[in-house]
Amino acid sequence: MLAWARTLRAAGPFRWAAARPGAVRAAHRGQSERPQGRRAELPSGPDLRHFLRGAAAPPPAGEPEPEPGSTSGLGKVYLETYGCQMNVNDTEIAWAILQKSGYTRTKEADEADVILLVTCSVRDKAEQTIWNRLQHLKALKARRHQACLPLRIGILGCMAERLKEEILHREKLVDIVAGPDAYRDLPRLLAMAESGQQAANVLLSLDETYADILPVQTSAGGKTAFVSIMRGCDNMCSYCIVPFTRGRERSRPIASILQEVKMLSDQGVKEVTLLGQNVNSFRDMSEVQFQSAAAPVLSRGFSTVYKTKPGGLRFAHLLDQVSRIDPEMRIRFTSPHPKDFPDEVLQLIQERHNICKQLHLPAQSGSTRVLEAMRRGYTREAYLELVQHVRNTIPGVSLSSDFIAGFCGETEEDHQQTVSLLREVRYNIGFLFAYSMRQKTRAYHRLQDDVPADVKQRRLEELITVFREEAARANEAMVGQSQLVLVEGPSKRSASELCGRNDGNIKVIFPDADTEDAGGCKALVRAQPGDYVLVKVTSASSQTLKGVLLCRTTLSRSAACH
Repeated sequence: MLAWARTLRAAGPFRWAAARPGAVRAAHRGQSERPQGRRAELPSGPDLRHFLRGAAAPPPAGEPEPEPGSTSGLGKVYLETYGCQMNVNDTEIAWAILQKSGYTRTKEADEADVILLVTCSVRDKAEQTIWNRLQHLKALKARRHQACLPLRIGILGCMAERLKEEILHREKLVDIVAGPDAYRDLPRLLAMAESGQQAANVLLSLDETYADILPVQTSAGGKTAFVSIMRGCDNMCSYCIVPFTRGRERSRPIASILQEVKMLSDQGVKEVTLLGQNVNSFRDMSEVQFQSAAAPVLSRGFSTVYKTKPGGLRFAHLLDQVSRIDPEMRIRFTSPHPKDFPDEVLQLIQERHNICKQLHLPAQSGSTRVLEAMRRGYTREAYLELVQHVRNTIPGVSLSSDFIAGFCGETEEDHQQTVSLLREVRYNIGFLFAYSMRQKTRAYHRLQDDVPADVKQRRLEELITVFREEAARANEAMVGQSQLVLVEGPSKRSASELCGRNDGNIKVIFPDADTEDAGGCKALVRAQPGDYVLVKVTSASSQTLKGVLLCRTTLSRSAACH
């Protein structure tokens, strides 16, 4: 670990600095603005400077900074979360920090003293959602100003990291900006905002994991929870902004993860999802004795853009330890990279009854040529070989995936190869999007966003149609089977029905009715959130199973019967 990396956390109040020539560019530039020809001179692409650029300048000498908590009446905080599960977890971390500093929580924006938006930057549409939301908040802030009740607005997370200057400059609406590694600094930033200054900290850290902060669950009494085990990503896929908004990979110490999972088990949580941008690249180097451990072998036919990292306790060890905490707690994990599925991980999933037989295998494309341009580190053939190996090792496994339509240079033939991959693999769950070019990425510097928007949309719609057809066929295979379902609560569409998810993470709808208890209790019972029930599937669609309730049971009892 570089010694200077640990000095990167604190940042002073925001100060405008002269922009580099050509530093500000639109996210979607026309081809006429790019060098012509494959051999034209190209920029060097993203490097370490992108991780450090935009740090707020220190305050001028003699200008005191307000101390966190030095103002009276810290007030009420309203939090809104956008984007992925990591942002849900980030919201819980931010709230834990603010609660400890003396803030209270409100569920009503109109009564808040502070409104914080935890943002996503993975696609342009996600950022436009935040800009639109800020316009709504502009009117609220104006009303509060007229009533002499100032409202502070903050942008947190990936969009804050990517667009600090623009966020603070546009209409002077936003008071604070904090990147994903700056949540510890929130009390100080809010204290500065209360004194009338705009404040920002978007410095990325090489070691921040918030390991010592136990997140405050945002859904009190909830039966599912997310546990962050690592932050950042080193894969540097050419389309992806994550390494530039969340920084380099670093993992939490296993001991702190086990402590959090044990706490959730004691609170009655029945399902935990282990989170990370590249979750199965987990590598705990917190203890000296861990550093001599051998590096696991990559999936066959897969490679990385970085050298093999020796040492550290790996994901298989963590998954083994987490699954031993509570035999009645389901364990999931997301989002993995297909390269990091050694046999010991697959065999552990197959052996442990409480590790869900469901894997996310993000393909992104079915074309080897496009995969190479994306810098994914595998071919179509290697990916299909992994899928077959996974299905041989974990019979009945449920698969999900990500796909991008219209990546740079994608031809109609490339698109049809993705269509054929969807048909061949037949995923149960899919996440499909049109390509959205992001500044700082390798694609932004090196490739042309040359697929017209209407073509992207048409290809996306075709992928969605094919995915739904194949997912419906995959789910229809479960009709007549009994599925173990973790009850989540009432169905959104009918008060007379309950919903939950099976082991494969597919939503299951069933009647809210009296049922038997498999434990031998003679009295009929009603299933409650957090209960496991057996449901016989009677019909299926591409997204949902419907069935009849058979009985209430337990995770261990159900596993013993199969």
